[in-house]
Amino acid sequence: MTIIENKALPESFIKTLPGSAYSDPEMFAREQELIFEKMWFCAARSADVGKPGAFKTVQVGRESILITRSRSGEARAFFNICRHRGAQLCTEESGEVKRSFQCPYHAWTYDLDGKLVAAPNLTKMPDVDRVEYGLRKVHVREWLGYVWVCLAEEAPTFEDSVMGDVRTRLGDIESIDHYGVENLELGRRITYDVKANWKLIIENFMECYHCATIHPELTEVLPEFADGFAAQYFVGHGAEFGEDIKGFTVDGSEGFDRIPGVTEDQDRRYFAVTIRPQVFLNLVPDHVILHRMYPLAPDHTIVECDWLYLPDVVASGKDVSHSVELFHRVNQQDFDACERCQLATDSRVYADGGVLVPSEHHIGAFHEWVLNSLQGTD
Repeated sequence: MTIIENKALPESFIKTLPGSAYSDPEMFAREQELIFEKMWFCAARSADVGKPGAFKTVQVGRESILITRSRSGEARAFFNICRHRGAQLCTEESGEVKRSFQCPYHAWTYDLDGKLVAAPNLTKMPDVDRVEYGLRKVHVREWLGYVWVCLAEEAPTFEDSVMGDVRTRLGDIESIDHYGVENLELGRRITYDVKANWKLIIENFMECYHCATIHPELTEVLPEFADGFAAQYFVGHGAEFGEDIKGFTVDGSEGFDRIPGVTEDQDRRYFAVTIRPQVFLNLVPDHVILHRMYPLAPDHTIVECDWLYLPDVVASGKDVSHSVELFHRVNQQDFDACERCQLATDSRVYADGGVLVPSEHHIGAFHEWVLNSLQGTD
């Protein structure tokens, strides 16, 4: 698939992907295989598997992945498939085991490092290598307080891919280090069931041409967004709070104490980062908001959104509703817009796609990245 050229297009416009790119099951299957199953994928919050035996199952591309923590405290990830006859090992979304995972079909049992430790009549099969026939491992990395996995045989360099996207957006890694995201704690989590293609959600997050139209609360806090230029449009740029705005809250009221590492240059500013293929990172002085997308079908994406605060804010039970409500409304407004777009992707009118205005031209680079990834050239 290529972006359709139109020689009659005004110089101000560039073409989008065609409508079928957002609804075609075959393209979605290729995206699952060549993007989500090849790249680093932010799968779970580290605290969700905070102790040995705690586990979480997540859908990554076409695969169910089991994430847990070993007895030594290290994050582990495996394909959620018993090596005997292929039964799904864990059907629960989350839980905790004491020492091992046991397949409910034939009782093949694996320790927290994935080694096969027991099975009916296993002692009568001395030729079976218990490591070789253990659970199939997945590459794991912990960063920013989250467990990232990669299903590829050879994982891309984490520093060049995941951290590279942060560096490209902010200009360096040190800027994100100031927020100490890995030390923040979960204040609120909201899960959104979005009837739209994952690319529509990313495109929406990357631009602010729509902000003045559908985000009245956000543009009140960040007035420059009303002009249509998103924070991601400029390397290292953060949108500045309005003059009378005290905090990143739904009514502009005061938030919480500034995260200690946040610099004066970062104070009273909002920074947005897209980490391909499925993470949005939102940085403000007193908290961090992290979105994770789980694409399930061409027109179906689950988005899990975490609001992260300093530990004392969470421990003290302080009311975080004003800061949560601001981006919760933004999320609802954005996802409604994405669902409206999804409804038109199969229309004959949108078969050749639409156009991007100048403030959206960086979305064209995202489209090129998607196409290159599906062709194996990125």
